[in-house]
Amino acid sequence: MGQKVNPVAFRTGVTVGWKSRWYASKKQFGELLLEDKKVRDHIKNHPKRTQYRNAGIDRIEIERTTDEVRVIMFVARPGLIIGKKGQEVELLQEELQNLTGRRINLKIEEIGRPEIMAQLVAEDICQQLAKRSSFRRTMKRSMEQTMDAGAKGIKIQLAGRLGGAEMARREKQSLGSVPLSTLTAKIDYGFAEAKTAQGHIGVQVWVNQGTHGEETDGADAQEGQASKKPKRTYKR
Repeated sequence: MGQKVNPVAFRTGVTVGWKSRWYASKKQFGELLLEDKKVRDHIKNHPKRTQYRNAGIDRIEIERTTDEVRVIMFVARPGLIIGKKGQEVELLQEELQNLTGRRINLKIEEIGRPEIMAQLVAEDICQQLAKRSSFRRTMKRSMEQTMDAGAKGIKIQLAGRLGGAEMARREKQSLGSVPLSTLTAKIDYGFAEAKTAQGHIGVQVWVNQGTHGEETDGADAQEGQASKKPKRTYKR
């Protein structure tokens, strides 16, 4: 019997914080939850701005107060979201305000090492598969890049009509250690779908980023003080 669980959900409230941070009454809860989903879908699957898909949006966190909604975006390439002189981010803020009917406070944070973020690795694999590249070569290259960036382990699983085969199947590859049941292990999980001519291919990625409470990891030790430069944050 398979006993599979989303590693992020498994650790939420224990070693990982919630992606939406607010309280509401029973009457309002469903409405606000749906609003959070609309905000995330609007940003991730924006119909007009295709550059958002190439910006490397890892996650979107939402905080609410009585008078405003704080939307925090963790992005690998923030320049694509901000645009020239911050025009793009102003337009996005206006769209979200029209969508929700509330005051939006948009904040963009840059991700230091996108190679070890599972969601970004999964999306990168999807882009390669959509360009008809070999799935085995793509998996191998992604694993090597993640390990070189300082991850302790990575596991990738693809499911679908791999290589255009008649029958759908699963392929799995892993490198290093990925202790899924260890709550103190910092396991990041990402899922994306590659839209190929033969059908959709599901991409699952698990990345072991080390242990919670560790001061430095492998990559930081190699890079020394250079790796400890402050992250850039953009607020509107």
